[in-house]
Amino acid sequence: MGIDAERRIAALSEVPTNSTLLFRVAERTPDRSTEPASGSCTTASGTEQEAILVATAADSGERSEVACWLNFCQHFTHIKLDKGSGAAMRNDELVCENHGAYFEADSGLCTYGPCEGATLAALDVTVADGAVYLTDDDYEFVGRGPVETDDDLTSTSNVEF
Repeated sequence: MGIDAERRIAALSEVPTNSTLLFRVAERTPDRSTEPASGSCTTASGTEQEAILVATAADSGERSEVACWLNFCQHFTHIKLDKGSGAAMRNDELVCENHGAYFEADSGLCTYGPCEGATLAALDVTVADGAVYLTDDDYEFVGRGPVETDDDLTSTSNVEF
């Protein structure tokens, strides 16, 4: 998928070097109402999900690369890495604050914790002209910030620390 203004997530300078930038995507699904034979048209009809951008070190050590992951831990997928104020990081790894899992920022590989060996779900992004663009054919950029939820504070998950 090409780079266009609708797919621009943020300026590269807005991606933090020691945390994450939170945004929303929707999964694209075939739109068979307009082209039933080909199934090649897509529409963002999926449920909104959260994704995170994280700056990663280039070979020179500078922060000029960006990785993108869906915003959930591989141990329990209802647990968010970035709960709205940036994900915790330690030694260039994302930290799940619920269960102590560590994920390499550049590869998404869990190096420690209950899901060791698992990998975060990646989305394709491209850095061009000082900005980060969502280039993943399976997702459409919806907006910055968290998915809006209702005000019901009843918990359906395990205990969070």
